[in-house]
Amino acid sequence: MDGRPVILAVDDHPSVLSAVLRDLRRRYAREYRTLGAESGPAALELVRDLSTRNQPLALLVVDQRMPEMTGVEFLREALRLYPGAKRVLLTAYADMDAAIQAINEVRLDHYLMKPWDPPEDRLYPILDDLLEDWRAGFDPPFDGVRIVGVRWSREDHRIKDFLTRNQVPFRWLDLEADPEAARLAEHSGVGPDGLPLVFFPDGSSASRPDIADIGLRIGLRSQPRARSYDLVVVGAGPAGLAAGVYAASEGLSTLLVEGEAPGGRAGMSSRIENYLGFPVGLSGGDLARRAVAQAKRFGAEILSPMRATGIRAEGEYRIVELADGSEISSQAVIIASGISYGTLDVPGIDALAGAGVYYGAALTEALAVKEQDVFIVGGGNSAGQAAAYLAQYARSVTVLVRGKSLNPTMSQYLISQLENITNVQIRTGATVQEAIGTERLEALRVRDAAAGGEETLRASALFIFIGATARTEWLDGVVQRDRQGYVLTGPDVMLDGKRPPSWDQRRDPFLLESSVSGVFVAGDVRHRSVKRIASAVGEGSMAVQFVHGHLASRVLGLRPPEPAMAVG
Repeated sequence: MDGRPVILAVDDHPSVLSAVLRDLRRRYAREYRTLGAESGPAALELVRDLSTRNQPLALLVVDQRMPEMTGVEFLREALRLYPGAKRVLLTAYADMDAAIQAINEVRLDHYLMKPWDPPEDRLYPILDDLLEDWRAGFDPPFDGVRIVGVRWSREDHRIKDFLTRNQVPFRWLDLEADPEAARLAEHSGVGPDGLPLVFFPDGSSASRPDIADIGLRIGLRSQPRARSYDLVVVGAGPAGLAAGVYAASEGLSTLLVEGEAPGGRAGMSSRIENYLGFPVGLSGGDLARRAVAQAKRFGAEILSPMRATGIRAEGEYRIVELADGSEISSQAVIIASGISYGTLDVPGIDALAGAGVYYGAALTEALAVKEQDVFIVGGGNSAGQAAAYLAQYARSVTVLVRGKSLNPTMSQYLISQLENITNVQIRTGATVQEAIGTERLEALRVRDAAAGGEETLRASALFIFIGATARTEWLDGVVQRDRQGYVLTGPDVMLDGKRPPSWDQRRDPFLLESSVSGVFVAGDVRHRSVKRIASAVGEGSMAVQFVHGHLASRVLGLRPPEPAMAVG
């Protein structure tokens, strides 16, 4: 899409319009895109289209005498969409009164008598001055995704969170408070039932789009280039991205399948300060962005958003089933699907999810809670990082911790940091009993274990960072898991020193290998894993070495003998 500002000429006489466009393009074609229209209504439709596409309009050169709509009438309507555009009226001597009236009515910048030959003397000096003034006050439009919606919409939050986690710049426009939002909705013919309305940089728009559609429109890949790979990695958090980098760099054709956004839970962290090699810290988004670029540089493919829904073994191949019904064949699979935050099971929480109650999402909603009172439930590092980040925007941040202190669960550097932030309060022995509100969160009922009583506190937002749920439902009946759903690996799949019943290799399972040979596990989803970013990265890297070992053992023929054929 051409990003040059637009000069629009409007005249109902084709020959005059052609002459105007010729003169304008001869002088301004390098810096401006010059368009023409032969009537006021046609020009107004063009202006509306430019507005919808978020294109800058610098100058309007309009004939006064047009049969369907006069030049002044057109300018009056066009200025509602582009109040900053410069305005020039083309007039004949008999139209002088209209031109003078237009100076007051539509704040006309100049009127030109036709003809203006030569343009070097009678046209360009005037327009040069007007365009210079326009550029001096020009604020370039936001060149990204725009979302028109309402503040307490669950659908709006879902889209904003998806774009935030995929590091896609966007601008959110509140229909109830922003005139631009109302104008865009009206021009698109979308009512309240069609919100959120999403406008994309290419000028297209979509009413209530699903996440997969948004992913396609912003350039994410949802279809693999091939149907068979050396390695499929399920999950693109720190463990999955590390596996992708090392596998691709070592020559394995590698595909990563990510259901939400690269980075996983770590990608939602506002500041990671204890990761090796970054003494001043970095955000989870920065870490994810660097790792994605590194993996792609070595040739790894990333499908996102795309969920894996199943896995099965077929001889030497491991087949990964995807949410769109397609299947990917591979020599080996690394499961790095991570964990999700646990849910808070108290009255009112589910009804207000996305409307003031959020799981994670501190980065997404920080601007929306400016000068408001917010609460965080959780005592781990994710909760601490969120509290420090939200404190930059919110009037107050209260961290509710079930335990007697933060010491067993949060890193000391974060505890010390929170103690020095004046608008952060830590309340230990505190639990949420109820979320109160109709269309949005309005208050919380909180129990104090030490005092033994309850109180109702005003709250604009509640951010939940508790527990962990393994994302392994799609592996049910395929690999061995513990009671919490974490995948067993290595020695943990051996029962009384014996290999799993489904095992098809002569060797024992490798350290990070599941109960199905060729299916490896790395990161938080693994049984007894250390829930730290550095350890996840290490496991993802180690898993690739075990993949090489698995492939080598097959080449060497280290497979169990085929069962003898029964003779009847």
